[in-house]
Amino acid sequence: RPAPACVLGIDLGTTSVKAALLVGAERGQVVAESCSRETQAHTSSLEAGPQGMEQNVRRIVRALNECLATLPQQQLQRVSHIGISGQMHGIVFWKKDEGCKWTECGTGPIFEPEEVSHLITWQDGRCSPTFLSSLPLPQSHTSLATGFGCATVYWYLKNSPDFLKSYDAAGTIHDYVVAMLCDLKKPLMSVQNAASWGYFNSRNKSWNTDILKKSGFPVHLLPEVGDPGSIAGRTICAWHGIPKGAKVGIALGDFQCSVYSCLTERTDAVLNIGTSAQLTVSMPQGFQPPETPDPSSAVTYFPYFNGDYLAVAASLNGGNVLATFVDMVARWTEELGLQVQESAIYTKIIKAALTQNNSKLSVHPTIFGERHIPEQMASVTNIAVSDLSLGHVTRALCRGIVENLCSMLPVQRLMETGVRRILGSGSALARNEVLRQEVERIFPFPVVYGKDVDAAVGAAMVM
Repeated sequence: RPAPACVLGIDLGTTSVKAALLVGAERGQVVAESCSRETQAHTSSLEAGPQGMEQNVRRIVRALNECLATLPQQQLQRVSHIGISGQMHGIVFWKKDEGCKWTECGTGPIFEPEEVSHLITWQDGRCSPTFLSSLPLPQSHTSLATGFGCATVYWYLKNSPDFLKSYDAAGTIHDYVVAMLCDLKKPLMSVQNAASWGYFNSRNKSWNTDILKKSGFPVHLLPEVGDPGSIAGRTICAWHGIPKGAKVGIALGDFQCSVYSCLTERTDAVLNIGTSAQLTVSMPQGFQPPETPDPSSAVTYFPYFNGDYLAVAASLNGGNVLATFVDMVARWTEELGLQVQESAIYTKIIKAALTQNNSKLSVHPTIFGERHIPEQMASVTNIAVSDLSLGHVTRALCRGIVENLCSMLPVQRLMETGVRRILGSGSALARNEVLRQEVERIFPFPVVYGKDVDAAVGAAMVM
């Protein structure tokens, strides 16, 4: 009997690349192998200076190649479908016929980026509120924010138009990878990624071409758009030993794939706290988002699969807030002439917070602002002499992160949508017991952890 076919799922995240091999079994698909690699791709921005947040595409692809090289060859040779997801909103530019070059390596042919720009990520801050307010109003249910692909193009149009002249194609980083694998002459993008760029109407699945053209936007850079779950093309080489001609799905949003990997019931809400944090619930079938965005609304609607939408409170403040706090403690320690490893600090502050069950301190942790209130900063109030230990501060900080998310999509609204339980996921929740305690304190539903939420697995499951 021939061995069953495998599906390869890939996720090109903000800090790491993940790959998962799914094999069919009696009870549906199971993860046979998985691997992840830090990309270490952050790089400085020539044009945008400190406001810019860019990543080196060569490093991302190198991490992807390293990741795939560790997967067993005999399983890669059975891959029939490849699903790819990645960080949404960001944009990378390339030259159509010179996007990459294929070379031989130990495990088979691999591609390496050639005429490709840096990836300008979702965390990019070059588009100020003033700049964004000068742009034409999109006909879309999503408000425009800095770091969104179309806003970044407008920024280049105004500040460095020659940059755009060097390229004739653009997409998210995962659209780029799909285009290279299948040698697509025109990049193809899913509704999920298109909505994340701005200036896209997800009701009629089209770009706001008229609005964009009127303001001189280079519309030839916009990819074609297709449905999530559809096939973008077939591999043109036996990439890492995967048979040539394997079907490659249109690139998907990492967020939607993460949710897809664990959300089985409409009565579940997904709480994910990784670098940032999201609270998500699926909308009833047939739901359509409003025609125009409400910029002050903390909830956004993301196109999901089969025409469904997710309601999402997407906070820019999650594990990154804790990381900043740890970094601050490390710097203070260093200024006092001492040296402590950041990982040791993280472990110790969590341990200290576990002994402080109550903290009157109130921390509004929004040091990164929020998309609906970009100018918001963080604050600490109710400071009492009795609550100054590291344990008290850490406990209050963890509570603040969860409370901030709840203020965006209140418990009352979850109840009205019919939510019965919370699925907890994400790296920050996994490694931080205090954060888990605060989640259980704030939500009046049972919380289930360890439902593997994994965008790479979700991307494979969709296929």
